[in-house]
Amino acid sequence: MRPWLIAALRSAVALAALYPVFALTARAAEPDGKPVTVTAEMRGAGAVSSGVALRPPPPAVGTEQKPVPSWGKPLPYPIVIADRRNNRLIEVAPDKRIVWEFPSPDLRIYRGNDDVFFSPDGNSLMVNEEDNYDIHIIDYATREIVWSYGQPDTKGSGPEQFNFPDDAHLLADGTVMTADIRNCRILFIDRDKATLKDQWGQPGQCRHDPPRFLNLPNGSTPLPNGDVLITEIPGAWITRVTRAGKVVWSVQAPHIRYPSDAYPTHDGQVIVADYSKPGRVVIFDPATGKVTWEYIEKAGEKMLNHPSLALELPTGDIILNDDWRNRVLVIDRHTKEIVWQYGVTDKAGHAPGYLFYPDGLDIDVFHDWKAALGVK
Repeated sequence: MRPWLIAALRSAVALAALYPVFALTARAAEPDGKPVTVTAEMRGAGAVSSGVALRPPPPAVGTEQKPVPSWGKPLPYPIVIADRRNNRLIEVAPDKRIVWEFPSPDLRIYRGNDDVFFSPDGNSLMVNEEDNYDIHIIDYATREIVWSYGQPDTKGSGPEQFNFPDDAHLLADGTVMTADIRNCRILFIDRDKATLKDQWGQPGQCRHDPPRFLNLPNGSTPLPNGDVLITEIPGAWITRVTRAGKVVWSVQAPHIRYPSDAYPTHDGQVIVADYSKPGRVVIFDPATGKVTWEYIEKAGEKMLNHPSLALELPTGDIILNDDWRNRVLVIDRHTKEIVWQYGVTDKAGHAPGYLFYPDGLDIDVFHDWKAALGVK
């Protein structure tokens, strides 16, 4: 399938001090694409696996509204982790057993998985690869790539081209939604036809005026009623937009320097990670702009280093990936203590118990691994 995108690149040098990841010289569109030099850092550990023998996964029987039975605290459900520099997806149960894994089948087409999200029916996983410039759909049961969009290691504005795709989601109607950060846009792609259905933002015009113009959007979160929560890096803007393109509200996240992937909480507030060192997690009320919960530690074991995604668990506690410290954490909402951890702090690896730059996660409420493993 050969989808068409219209894209361009523009990134302001003035942002360099605050936003080093996007500190690029402004340049013209690249309609024919530009090959990207793949560095050793981008390849990470290569194509690696934990080596754990895997059993066939249980079927998807739960939903977001009616999840499978909970494991209780501290982690109520297994989580799938986008283990970026191990170039793999890995699912870990609350008892820290590895129950599912997808190592890269070919580093030329699958490398640096950044975020991972279940489809609404739990049968597929949507993956984006920022610095491999493509997105994929993985079949959960077969552990195979069944759909791809973008040209690996090629950025530009021509057919099948992105410039740092982030936060891809497969929606219930078959639409694929993804933020294309450096092209300053959000795309809506028809999965079956592989054609562009809609676009928010204009390539080469990076400024905050959603949804017509967007400024380095790194988050596009679907909400239950069909609205979309957009995260823009400069200014820490969080905006709720209807699918028809009407702005419901637009506010700047308080206390956040580098916002990463805003998400809703169960009571209609917003949780967002600050991709910084020391990192923090903030929950705020978009109606008032006031912070209602915050986590930050400036040193020691509890300090976060570039956390890129924080979610509210059904228990009310907070789960997040602490990217640069190679771990995923659950933080008790009331005590602010770390009550669960996967990964060894500050040590990268791919054997059981280790991660290497975990950059995304999602909660598996769909598959009853508790029953499959015989956990009481």
